Amino acid sequence: MTRSMKKLSIVIPLHNEAAHLCSTLKTICGHLIDLPCDYELILIDDGSTDATWQELLAFWKDNPSIIALRLSRRFGKELALCAGLERVQGDAVVVMDGDLQHPPELIPEMVKGWEEGCDVVEAVKTTAGGKPVVAAAQARLFYSLFSRMTGIDLAGASDFKLLDRKVLKAWIQMPERNVFFRGMSAWVGFKRKRIPIAVEKRVRGESRWSTISLIRLAVTGITSFSALPIHIITALGTLFLVFSLLFGLYALVLWIRGAALTGFTTVIILQLLIGSILVTALGIIGEYISKIYDEVKGRPRFIIADTLEARDE
Repeated sequence: MTRSMKKLSIVIPLHNEAAHLCSTLKTICGHLIDLPCDYELILIDDGSTDATWQELLAFWKDNPSIIALRLSRRFGKELALCAGLERVQGDAVVVMDGDLQHPPELIPEMVKGWEEGCDVVEAVKTTAGGKPVVAAAQARLFYSLFSRMTGIDLAGASDFKLLDRKVLKAWIQMPERNVFFRGMSAWVGFKRKRIPIAVEKRVRGESRWSTISLIRLAVTGITSFSALPIHIITALGTLFLVFSLLFGLYALVLWIRGAALTGFTTVIILQLLIGSILVTALGIIGEYISKIYDEVKGRPRFIIADTLEARDE
């Protein structure tokens, strides 16, 4: 099956990218000129504290076909993506970062894959893009755990991907506020094509993903797609119940025989072990409850403070 694209949308979330934003956008646009279709650029300022919005305003004046959104505060990359994806008008949308780690020269190849009938064309990382060894190992551990818990393979996955309009509609139908874009876009299914990429180093500066924010994203990803941690708690509880019954039976037999049950150290170790498991279990259950709490409040996923609309040149 072949397709003909009339318009391609490109969604790029931004946070404190002022230092290189104009040059980055010019580079991206340079790779879009030769596309056999129109395109729209949707840029989301996720509560930047530098001059990112001023740079967007200046770029918009010279490129009035773009759409720029400024969120009222920092909501996080995942929710900034939601703000952009809900404004898409194209037959397909490309999601990418604004620091050129996602090579824009790959976009024509993505469009070609879409034209050949693929609903999702996703870039799969073959390198870590200068990421520290420890961080890369942590990412591999998370994706391994995520795959085992959910059955969804995200090995090498990135946010750099093209989604057909029908895939985007399916994605938008998921209204949760604890958003994990990679997992959600994989969960919807559809016909896929994977393209290997070597992730480039950032054009400038350091990654703004702290260890804490990455842990939060990992927790959101796992709790949004799997109840396995709760099942593990149940299994551990059952195991210790059986152990407690056997240990109690053993103590009763010794008492009947007139022997005292010794082993103060053993009792202390057991108390520490069981106490640690209980506290950990309460923490896991608390994470699920907090996610449920966020969902039932029904607050908007993001708030748009300012908008630069596309206009005819």
